[in-house]
Amino acid sequence: MPLIIITGLPTSGKTTRARQLHAYLSSRIASSSSSTSQSSQPNNTQPSYRLHLISDTTLSIPRTVYDLSPSQLPAHVRSANASEKDARAAAYAAVKRVLSPRDIVILDGLNYIKGWRYQLFCEAKNVRTGSCVLQIGARGERARGVNEARLERRRRRLEGDGGADGDGDMRGRGGVADGGNDEQEGGNNGHQGKVSQEGATQEQTDDDDDEPYEPANWDNLVFRYEEPNPMTRWDSPLFTLIWDDDETQTRAVFDQIWDAIAGEGRKAVKPNQSTVQRDKDPGGDYLYVLERETQDIVKKILERQSDEGGGEVSLPRVNNSPGEGRAGGDLVVELPGKKVGLPQLQRYRRAFVALNRGGIGLEAVGKLAAERLRESFVGYLNDAFEKDG
Repeated sequence: MPLIIITGLPTSGKTTRARQLHAYLSSRIASSSSSTSQSSQPNNTQPSYRLHLISDTTLSIPRTVYDLSPSQLPAHVRSANASEKDARAAAYAAVKRVLSPRDIVILDGLNYIKGWRYQLFCEAKNVRTGSCVLQIGARGERARGVNEARLERRRRRLEGDGGADGDGDMRGRGGVADGGNDEQEGGNNGHQGKVSQEGATQEQTDDDDDEPYEPANWDNLVFRYEEPNPMTRWDSPLFTLIWDDDETQTRAVFDQIWDAIAGEGRKAVKPNQSTVQRDKDPGGDYLYVLERETQDIVKKILERQSDEGGGEVSLPRVNNSPGEGRAGGDLVVELPGKKVGLPQLQRYRRAFVALNRGGIGLEAVGKLAAERLRESFVGYLNDAFEKDG
């Protein structure tokens, strides 16, 4: 399932886990590609994936876009929530550009709205790939402590009061972790959740990754957070990592995610049946088939009617060469007592096409194949000729 949606409370450890997951998947993809290239079996079809990490930081989206405080925005802007909608649109476009069955996309962010997660789920299904949700769990008090520590460091930096020393002091307390966009560098009870030797735990810096939320904004986001529900399609499969999970547990969860997105037991993704166009004809587009078959019947009537007019014209049920229709089952057009001209036939044909352009009244037939269309048009012509006669 190449779309991995990371969600959780603000400053709960999402970005640290996203970086660990990125390092883990990079290692698995590299080892998978290596084993595939060294395999001598010609029927080895294990795919080689490309990996992408998308977040507010990579898209240069500041955390102020989520701030709906009266002191930050006027009332009409807060009600429209335009800045957050623009941020989600940027993230959606970035995901859509790279998402495919061969691309694994890690979307790191709040992703706290269930409707937003459903939109991402639909986009993944639209390109015939899957999605899963990784929830990062942390107690509200601990996540709040991380945000308050960042606010304090920002205040010290602005005052020029030795922010570097303040950072070291906060990291040494053990009760509050620092770590990246959301989290756990030094505290976390000594657990970093390291899952590879290739640098799953990257050095964090005091740049935009450490940008805090304003207290009112943080409280508002926590209030609006919608927990993922594994009973819904768009939130399943759901994987969970909590703040105190150690390296062993982290590795186990990442292994489960890998099995879900690239394992042998992963499920094939089918498109949404409600959004797939109804298969009205296996040989082509329905409107094209409708025009083609009615034009063919008009042409054959003009060719086969007698010069005196009247009588019957036999037509094959299938548009092939003459004589290839069903034995004893040809369609019969009963002409009026006069010769029928092209303008009259075209007028009937256009009326029939207009009535059946959307398949109105034919839903119970199932597949609206060419044979059924020819039969319907011949019946329509016979009724029209009988009324005119």
